[in-house]
Amino acid sequence: MPEKQIRFNAPALSYLNDENITKIHHSSIKILEHTGSRILHPEVLDLLKNKGAKIGPDARVNIPESLVEWALATAPSKIIIHDRNQKPVMFLEKNNVYYGTGSDCQYLLDQETGEPRDFTFDQMQKALRIADNLPHIDFIMGMGLAPELDPATAFQKKYWAMLKNSTKPQVLISGPDIQVLEDIVEMGAVVAGSRELLSRYPRFLLLVDPTSPLVHSREAIEKLLFMAKNKLPVIYAPGIMAGATSPVTMAGAIAQANAEILAGLVIHQLTNPGAPFVYGGGMSPMDMKSGQPTYSAPEAMMAQAGLCQMSRDFYHLPTWGFGGCSASKQCDAQAINEAATYNLTAAWAGTNLVHDIGYIEFGITYSLELLVLCNEFIGQVRRMMDGIVVDDEHLALDAIDRVGPGNSFLTDPHTFSHFKNNWQPDLTDRRIRKNWKKNGSLSMEKSAKERIRSILDTHIPTPMEAGIENKINGILQSAKIR
Repeated sequence: MPEKQIRFNAPALSYLNDENITKIHHSSIKILEHTGSRILHPEVLDLLKNKGAKIGPDARVNIPESLVEWALATAPSKIIIHDRNQKPVMFLEKNNVYYGTGSDCQYLLDQETGEPRDFTFDQMQKALRIADNLPHIDFIMGMGLAPELDPATAFQKKYWAMLKNSTKPQVLISGPDIQVLEDIVEMGAVVAGSRELLSRYPRFLLLVDPTSPLVHSREAIEKLLFMAKNKLPVIYAPGIMAGATSPVTMAGAIAQANAEILAGLVIHQLTNPGAPFVYGGGMSPMDMKSGQPTYSAPEAMMAQAGLCQMSRDFYHLPTWGFGGCSASKQCDAQAINEAATYNLTAAWAGTNLVHDIGYIEFGITYSLELLVLCNEFIGQVRRMMDGIVVDDEHLALDAIDRVGPGNSFLTDPHTFSHFKNNWQPDLTDRRIRKNWKKNGSLSMEKSAKERIRSILDTHIPTPMEAGIENKINGILQSAKIR
């Protein structure tokens, strides 16, 4: 396993004890068995009925505990995600943590004016190039809506832009119907070499959302079934606004979200036992003054940590969550505080996939400055999560003995061997004021803007293999005709 993948050695954050976890689990089972869920897919209703679920009026389904236990036993506890070159780069298990961007923001924050503007397709491609260059951004999402694209091929073209502008794995929002998802999988297969190789070495995950509270739409279920049948990894994650679409209390929100995820897991595993499934969700409390999701509130971070702990310690499924995002309208002190705190909390919680890095204004607007700043924050977090190594080499008794009382370690061989292991900043300035002024007196935010310009001027993504673009264009043309 590459060194980068085994960094997270510090103890995981635990808000819940064993009794709490068991109580939440049984509460979720009670929701599934007694309250029930609306499952708006006739074929799935028949499938569940044949497996012992009770089907009531208005597609209300009571799922028995035995089906949940079976599904948990069949789902894999580890998923390996590959980059465009088929190299394994994300090991989704235990408390390994990976960070990525968000998707489909309506606006992009203008670096010059500080005002939001429509997030165009050209800007999306530039944003993807920036994400490709940042070493602590592990996966990409679309970031912008690009509303000028032809609706017939918009989602396919956005996926093609992701493939062209980065070698990193992707998390996708598939589009309005299964045919769009079929096109995207076919495009991925062209790059992988075949659909069989794409399933064996997956390089993207699909994000699917139930509709809280406790509704599973036909569209969401069809995507869940499609990914299960193709044995490609899917994330089934409710986006809850606690106090509006779930109980306002953290325990109640976690119990409901857990029930929604487990219902999706049952459907998914009944379709194809052993298909890869990622567990997670968001539970931002509703701000009762503004009516907005609080997004990066302490309760949102705590509830996510609790939900991830349920999966990490009890269900042993890969996890999905949030980080690097803010409710602020600018890349300001509020945004930096909320984004950095969320990144650290997600790492402590052991969230395997942390998305929405760079989001501001509840995900309406994207900030490239915040993305670049978060790359710096994540580097710090990764160093902190390395833990403290205690062995003979790191205790350094020989070096202490060589240097002795009153002397300096500066020229000792032990210092030369280890000083580069300390975190080396990118944007963080450690110079004295005189030298800082000589170099332009840049604040960290201004340094981030300079870094964006530098990346766009110099970074060229790794090109695709010859012949792939022609095959992709054929798929896009067929979609347009259809």
